[in-house]
Amino acid sequence: QVQLVESGGGLVQAGGSLILSCAASGRTFSRYIMGWFRQAPGKEREFVAAISRSGGLYYADSVKGRFTISRDNAKNTVYLQMNSLKPEDTAVYYCAAESGGSWMGSYDYWGRGTQVTVSP
Repeated sequence: QVQLVESGGGLVQAGGSLILSCAASGRTFSRYIMGWFRQAPGKEREFVAAISRSGGLYYADSVKGRFTISRDNAKNTVYLQMNSLKPEDTAVYYCAAESGGSWMGSYDYWGRGTQVTVSP
């Protein structure tokens, strides 16, 4: 069992930056692919970024060049650095862990989310 807790969300003006953190419980954090997803009001949840166990990076086209995912296995934490934020980035951001070996797979564990609001 893995518990995930996101933090770092908030209100920021367009063009600004935020860093989201996701702290994971348990001793097996390094075995999981970690991902960030988001869900805007009235829209389906969508993939944002993922980082593999070996550090491979994967991004949605909408955030490439603006967002950076990273992980610190010693701290059981995954981060999402978000720069050049746009109003369309407004959403609840969720952290997730995947044990099957594919960043496109079915994620096993999810956090409760953190709200990011970008004002024009």
